[in-house]
Amino acid sequence: MLSWIREILGVRQDPAVLKKVSVRLPFGIGAAEWEADPTERKAAWSLYIELVTRIAVQPLEVDQGLVREALNSLYSLFGTTREILKQAGPNVGASRESVGGIAIIVLNNGLRPFLSKWHPFLQAWEAKRPADLSPKEHEQNWSEEPKLREELAQLRRALEQYANALAVIAGVEQ
Repeated sequence: MLSWIREILGVRQDPAVLKKVSVRLPFGIGAAEWEADPTERKAAWSLYIELVTRIAVQPLEVDQGLVREALNSLYSLFGTTREILKQAGPNVGASRESVGGIAIIVLNNGLRPFLSKWHPFLQAWEAKRPADLSPKEHEQNWSEEPKLREELAQLRRALEQYANALAVIAGVEQ
């Protein structure tokens, strides 16, 4: 009866009402399957938007941008993720098969090791920048810059897998 009323009124079924989700995730999480509730779907959507609108899942070509800006963008995901999870409340969960738990693992097993490694190295190099050299030129003169960009590309691929999983959880067609 409800579907008939929806049809008459022209109300479309919300794509976010899917029951069971099955996703593959990076950072040692692996496969996960569970029934995502509306709170998890909404949090997944918010996390998805934060990821796909940042350098986190966009390629940073050799001649584009600053790696400093990329690291800052990645670092800001900690605060953003915390806020999304706090606003969503305990219904997003903390287990490996919940949006909250997955987000925490991505921060702690994916972003934290990368940023803990590269942030201090880059900071030390930036402190040596001569006044007459632009930040971009100085970064390009750093012998570790190509390695950082390569590891950033690897991290991006893993975060892209995470973003794709969030899209599935949120009920978003890609």
